[in-house]
Amino acid sequence: MPEAVGRRDALVVVDVQNDFCPGGALAVTDGDAVVPLVNALAPRFAIVALTQDWHPAGHISFASTHGRDAFTTIEVAYGTQVLWPDHCVQGTRGAEFHPELDVPNAQAIVRKGHQLGIDSYSGLREADRTTVTGLAGYLRERGAERVFVCGLATDFCVAWTAFDAAEAGWPVFVIVDACRAIDLGGSLERAFAEFDKRGIRRIEASDLV
Repeated sequence: MPEAVGRRDALVVVDVQNDFCPGGALAVTDGDAVVPLVNALAPRFAIVALTQDWHPAGHISFASTHGRDAFTTIEVAYGTQVLWPDHCVQGTRGAEFHPELDVPNAQAIVRKGHQLGIDSYSGLREADRTTVTGLAGYLRERGAERVFVCGLATDFCVAWTAFDAAEAGWPVFVIVDACRAIDLGGSLERAFAEFDKRGIRRIEASDLV
């Protein structure tokens, strides 16, 4: 069903960074394929924000921090934490946006996961579910009425961003062809089920008019 992009619609572009693209430390299959779509979509929105994973060395989410294998889990103060390869370390090339990402009309860049002891998938709220990033406040002050989400990865940072935007009261749309997934142990199917449960709509870029 076509969706007209309005003056109060916001686009949140999640973590289109080198480490999540082919050749990166935590590469998402075909992650760089979202870049041309994001570049084409962004100029159609008056409100555009980018999120950026921005971890310190020794971050709680890194398997190396705990001497464990990547993609295993541990229990931390805020719940179960997936342990990832070191990625998006502050100041490294891996943490930079993909070099072909071209979104000059983005007005805000929100860095997340920069606290040593708290991971952050969502662009709005960190994994302890109490520490906010400021993105929700920014979107409210800009007068956003709906939130459209795209980027990497569908089943983790995109999904959690969409969940939190919906919980904050916005109608939320995930532009699925402008996302790519990790799909760790069925995580994509679970994310889609949660989208349906929470009233988050899945659309294609071609649906936007």
